[in-house]
Amino acid sequence: MTTNRRNFLKNATLAGAGVMASGLVPKNISEQQKTNLDNIITSVKKSHTQKFNMSGYAAPALPKVRVGVIGLGDRGSGAVQRLCYIEGVEIMALCDLRKVAVDGSQKDLKDVGRPVAKEFFGDNNVWKKLIELPDLDLIYICTPWIWHTPMAVYAMENGKHTTCEVPIARTIDEAWQLVETSERTKKHCMMLENCCYDFFELLTLNMARQGMFGDIIHGEGAYIHNLMGYNFKKPLDDKQTDGAYTGMWRLKENATRNGNLYPTHGLGPVCQVLNINRGDKMEYLSSMSTYDFTMAPKEKELSSKDPFYAEWKDSKFRGNMNTTIVKTALGKTIMIQHDVSSEQPYSRIHLVKGTKGMVRKYPKEMIALGESWVSDDKLKELYEKYSPEIVKRVGEMAKKVGGHGGMDFIMDWRMIDCLRNGLPLDQNVYDGALWSSIAPLSEWSVANRSQSIDVPDFTGGSWKTNVPHGINLETGGTTKVLQIAGNKEEI
Repeated sequence: MTTNRRNFLKNATLAGAGVMASGLVPKNISEQQKTNLDNIITSVKKSHTQKFNMSGYAAPALPKVRVGVIGLGDRGSGAVQRLCYIEGVEIMALCDLRKVAVDGSQKDLKDVGRPVAKEFFGDNNVWKKLIELPDLDLIYICTPWIWHTPMAVYAMENGKHTTCEVPIARTIDEAWQLVETSERTKKHCMMLENCCYDFFELLTLNMARQGMFGDIIHGEGAYIHNLMGYNFKKPLDDKQTDGAYTGMWRLKENATRNGNLYPTHGLGPVCQVLNINRGDKMEYLSSMSTYDFTMAPKEKELSSKDPFYAEWKDSKFRGNMNTTIVKTALGKTIMIQHDVSSEQPYSRIHLVKGTKGMVRKYPKEMIALGESWVSDDKLKELYEKYSPEIVKRVGEMAKKVGGHGGMDFIMDWRMIDCLRNGLPLDQNVYDGALWSSIAPLSEWSVANRSQSIDVPDFTGGSWKTNVPHGINLETGGTTKVLQIAGNKEEI
C-alpha cells in the first residue's frame, strides 16, 4: 500500500470519527433547521423519572363524555359525524379558524337531531376559549401538526382528557412535554392512530398474541401515498372540506424538514404486535432519504404560471423516499418507509415476521403459517376464528358508519367506551410520543449521513413491566352504536 493511500485512509477514518463525535450537520440547511437538529441531541439525552405511570391507568368513569372538537376540515368534520353515532357522547363545542367550517359541522349536528354546539372561530388563539369551558371532558384535536402539542398540553392543564390526530408531536421536546403533562395531570393523552384499528391489523395483532407466528422478530410499516396534488393545491376559504391543506401547512412541512415525517400509520400496528413500551422498547435508529426528484420541479412548474407558489422557490424539499431502521432492546428490528411525492400505489406495507409465520397486507392481504401463503378460503377461516372481540362487536356497524372503511369509527367507539367504563386507553401518551418521535430522530440521522441515534425511553423504564392493552373486551364493550335521524340504513 502506498504512503498516499495509507494517509488517505487514516485521514478518512479520523474525519468520520470526528463527525460521529460532534454530530455535525450539513452546511446547506438554514440556521433554524440546524438549531432544531442540535436541540434533538439534548432532548434525546434527557433523563426522565416517571412521576406517574399512564400505561394501564384507568381514569374515573365518565357515563357522558362531553366533547369539544378543534379543527373542522376533512378529518375534524368526519369525527363530528362519527361521534354522533356513539352512545354517551355530547358534542358541546366546535372550533375552527373559518366560520364556514364551524357552520358545516353545526349543520351536521342539526341534520341528525343533535343540539347546536357552542362555536369558536376567527383567530389563532380562539381554541383556548373552547378548552377553558368548564363543561368539557375531552378535547378532540384535528388541526395542522404545529398546533397538536400546544393544544393537547393546554387541554390537560385545564383538566381535560385529550385525543389528537397524528403526529401528536413534531419535536422531541414536544414529546417530553406531553409525557410530563399527562403524568402530572393524570389526564389521558391519546394519539388518534386509526390504522391500529383496521381489520387486518387487528387480526394480525390477535393472531400474534395467540402465538400463531411464533416469536415476532421483525416488522415493517410505511406511509406510501402520492399527496402531490393535495400538497400543492390552493385552499378555498369558502369550503369546509376541499381536499386542500389550510394555509398550505403540509407543503411547508415537506419544504423545511427531511426525514420520515409521517411514520405512525405504518408504525403503530407493528409496535403493538412487538409490544413496544409493554415488554420491549426501541433502542436506536438510522435513517436515509433519497434526493427530491419531484417537489422542486413541481414548484418550478407551478410558480411559472402562478406567483402564489413563488414562496417555495428556494425550498429544500424532503427526499422522495425515506427508509428508517429501528433496533429494539430485545434484538428485534422495524423498518418504516415514507414517500408522499412519487406516483405509486398506496401502501402501508404492514409486514410482521415471526419464527413460524408472517403476514403482509399490500398489495393484498396474505398470511403464511410456515413456508407457504394460505389460500383465500383459509384466510377467510382465520378472519372468522381470530378477529378479536372488538371487531365482532362493532366491525359491521363500523363499515356502515364509515371512516377509512370503518377503522376510524372502531377507534372512536373504543376510546369513548374506555372513557365511559373507566378503562385504560389502548394508546397512551408514551405511544404517541414515541411513534411521533421517529420524525425528528430520522431528520437528525438523515442530516448526519445516516448515523444512528438513540431513541428516548418515554416510559422512564416502566416498559419492562407494562402489560399489553386488551382487544378482546374482557371488560367494557358496553357502549351502544346509535340509530340517528336522517340515517338511511339501519345501524
